[in-house]
Amino acid sequence: MLVVRLIGLLLLAAILALNAKAAPVDQDRLDERLTRLMEDDTMVGLAVAVIEDGEITFARGYGATRVGGDPVTEDTVFRWASLSKGVASTTVGKMAAQGQLALTDTISKFRTSLRLPLGGEKVGTLDDLLSHKIGIVPNAYDTRLEDGRDPAEIRRSLAKLNRTCPVGDCHTYQNVAFDAIAEVVSSVRGLDFEDVVRLELFAPLGKVSASIGSEALKGTNSWAEPHRKRRIDVKPVRRTVKQSYYRVPAAGGVNGSILDLAHFARAQMGLAPEVLSDDTLTELHTPRIYTRREQSSMSRRYGGHLRDARYALGWRVYKYGQPGYRVVGHRGAVEGYRSLILFDPERNSGVVALWNSNARQPVGVQFEVMDMIYGLPEKDWLQINTTPTN
Repeated sequence: MLVVRLIGLLLLAAILALNAKAAPVDQDRLDERLTRLMEDDTMVGLAVAVIEDGEITFARGYGATRVGGDPVTEDTVFRWASLSKGVASTTVGKMAAQGQLALTDTISKFRTSLRLPLGGEKVGTLDDLLSHKIGIVPNAYDTRLEDGRDPAEIRRSLAKLNRTCPVGDCHTYQNVAFDAIAEVVSSVRGLDFEDVVRLELFAPLGKVSASIGSEALKGTNSWAEPHRKRRIDVKPVRRTVKQSYYRVPAAGGVNGSILDLAHFARAQMGLAPEVLSDDTLTELHTPRIYTRREQSSMSRRYGGHLRDARYALGWRVYKYGQPGYRVVGHRGAVEGYRSLILFDPERNSGVVALWNSNARQPVGVQFEVMDMIYGLPEKDWLQINTTPTN
């Protein structure tokens, strides 16, 4: 009886190991799909990379850095927008692992400008801040940031808001408030946030072009300029690079190429253990709270392909398809740029994408690639053969 049970356990282990192996991505089909996507009048430039079983197997650029400009390559630098939050949380996670701070430390322990209703900064922790559980309305005062107001001044004024819930009880996505993390990092290290990120994360990962700030973006040999297409425009219109979200670097200040983003994704899968330990990654990717609004959005747009939406520390966590594979990722958008990252840490496989317009269609590339990885039926997630929905 014991022998039978042992054989059963071995068979189950073998099945699980087999199921955890990624199916091969059809690169020719993916290239054909992306080439067709670039024919859409909302597109300007795009870069996509795929990681399979820990290896970067696909990294290509499409379109141009600007209308009529140079071709996008795997080295072209884009803005990462809100993928910056994962960079910030990873930096803090490393600092916590080194004993420089603790995720349970209160926000008020550090020299930050963040003030919350009813003194919430005195009870809210770094964990609460990184998971957007600080009890104020979503995207609090982003419009003031876009109007040119000083982020520190805005953060101090948040204390005057009505509390939406006690700190730690609900998820309300933030940008200006989230960037208090940059102040925390600088307070502990005595260096600018961008210097700490470079020293602790980008340099150890061997990155070349990943950076923070608009000057760093424009100083690269190949950088994608922002574009936006409104209903009245025939083609996307070139825009100037806006400074607003560069002034909250932990929330939206990172730039990098598609190869930089692919290497960052590999590190999040545990494939750079000398930089990020398994314990640190477990801390970063463990869900803190269910995100009802995100789940509603995913269900409406993608028919439940992503389920059980939760937020960890600067990362979103979902169940993917059936039976519900665990995936980690995030998306970003700032005027003229969009970005995404989605990966399965068990299979060491995933996809990253960057583009320089406000087009929605490229979001579908994450599903097209992940469906290939899981061996699921093909579907027109890029909406090439159908009418795009807003």
